[in-house]
Amino acid sequence: MSHVEDELNSQPECWARAAEEAGRQGAALPAPGERVAIVGCGTSYFMAQAVAVLRESAGHGETDAFAASEFPPGRSYDRVVALTRSGTTTEVLELLGRLRGGTRTTAITADPATPVMSAADDLVVLDFADERSVVQTRFATTALTLLRAHLGLHTAAVVADARTALASPLPEMLVDRTQFTFLGRGWTVGLANEAALKMREASLSWTEAYPAMEYRHGPISVTTEGTATWMLGEAPAGLAEQVRDTGGSWIAGTLDPLAELVRVQRLAVAVAARRGLDPDLPRHLTRSVILAS
Repeated sequence: MSHVEDELNSQPECWARAAEEAGRQGAALPAPGERVAIVGCGTSYFMAQAVAVLRESAGHGETDAFAASEFPPGRSYDRVVALTRSGTTTEVLELLGRLRGGTRTTAITADPATPVMSAADDLVVLDFADERSVVQTRFATTALTLLRAHLGLHTAAVVADARTALASPLPEMLVDRTQFTFLGRGWTVGLANEAALKMREASLSWTEAYPAMEYRHGPISVTTEGTATWMLGEAPAGLAEQVRDTGGSWIAGTLDPLAELVRVQRLAVAVAARRGLDPDLPRHLTRSVILAS
């Protein structure tokens, strides 16, 4: 079993532990009413997108998400939350350095022996969700679960759905599809972006991601027999029928959207195996991006 497979299979236990941890980390996490930005790189940026929508939609305060390299200078926030599995990503550390002394910062990381531990004002360490793999799975979803639980939006049913996602067969014939599109609405747009990234990283697949309502505005033109469109969350009325009319496969998200992401992670590994690829050795990637100064 690859590291990726082992780690993605451990997610139900990690999520349950993160939900418990949320109750012990209140002071380090954004308080209701704070104006917050959440930043990250790659997978962490897509988790930031999801959390930002969840937090603002729940009435906890204005919340934005940025790639760490694209944080707008001069923008005022009460707190900036940085998601960084490795704790060594250059763009995150540089941003925390620029914010020190002016904006309160929180880092959520997997490794307590890294530079981020002294770069942020507050820290949440999810070392039980750390990973050996380059491709992120459990750390990202565990960090999102921590923040969902902090917002009062996590339930035991989410963990149950994750177990279902791991035990149930993948939709038939998906591993043979030539192109994959992932769709989301609201907070699940970030999950759709992450689903597409997982397929690219692990299996070198042609993948795209869109807000579901935007899919009709051009992207559906490439959908045809041999392609698959996967909805994370509730689909807009009539969209499934439109996709099927193209000859493409439609996959409805029936589980909690975060658990649907687990199914996509499994698909990425399965497609990699079909193509003779090692998902633990993704092309051109490393566990952390550290840039020369």
